[in-house]
Amino acid sequence: MSSRSASTAATKMPWWRHVQLLVQHYSRYLRLMRLHRPIGIWLLLWPTLWALWIASAGRPDGHVFLILVLGTIVARSAGCVINDFVDRKVDPHVARTADRPLATGEVAPAEALLLFAALMLIALGLVLTLNPLTLSFAVGGAVIAVIYPFTKRFLSTPQFVLGVAFSWGVPMAFAASTGDVPRVAWLLFLATMIWVVVYDTLYAMTDRADDLKVGVRSTAVLFGELDRQFIAALQVLLLASLVLVGRSAALGAWYYGGLGAAACFAAYQGYLIRDRDGVQAFRAFLNNAWFGAAVFAGIVLDYTFRA
Repeated sequence: MSSRSASTAATKMPWWRHVQLLVQHYSRYLRLMRLHRPIGIWLLLWPTLWALWIASAGRPDGHVFLILVLGTIVARSAGCVINDFVDRKVDPHVARTADRPLATGEVAPAEALLLFAALMLIALGLVLTLNPLTLSFAVGGAVIAVIYPFTKRFLSTPQFVLGVAFSWGVPMAFAASTGDVPRVAWLLFLATMIWVVVYDTLYAMTDRADDLKVGVRSTAVLFGELDRQFIAALQVLLLASLVLVGRSAALGAWYYGGLGAAACFAAYQGYLIRDRDGVQAFRAFLNNAWFGAAVFAGIVLDYTFRA
């Protein structure tokens, strides 16, 4: 077909087909950012919202709320991009990640780096609308997010590094709301770190066999046959830490009711992994979105109905 014929065909193409082709072209970047799988956004967002509501005593500033929510989405997307860039030679050998755009060659490494840079610039633009303390925390969080993917090559507990990265929204929320990061913020930061180790160990259980073959390290590999016991112990520690948060923030019955619901979700996760089945471990990982929602509901209800 000549270029003139191709141009004529394109001109006659209905508008919706143009939109469809455009979506197909850019969908590979959306999949690289994993926007089609929002579980990571929820897991990153819940602790930030916990912190924001506690820092503001249940009355968050609208601008801070919007910036933190948008920043969470952008930061998670950037984290996925840089993680897949680092893992681009490993992902093709892991069943669950073999279809990722960098693993299949749909997206070139250079494109991924450009996308990562663009997302980080957007995140910077968002955080520049907040105070200098929040900006300093944002810069630190960005450094940790870049470091994390490399830790899976030499550290047996990379989940702890991810825990720091995924908990960084807690001090940022306090800094943005009050200009300070008090003791209760660091208690909540610690609780969130424990939670991240719990759910990312569940996530790593789904890939344990492949990770052992390719040499990727994780707490699921480290814990081995004691994985269920370690997860249960960490869940107990997590709930105890959240109780300390509640006492420090003078939260009441509604909050502890939310923790009770969260404890039920934690117990259900333990039930799902009773046979160490990879599919069920992934279900247990996904269930943590409900754990985070239960804690948030307790915080919101407590501030809403307190005398």
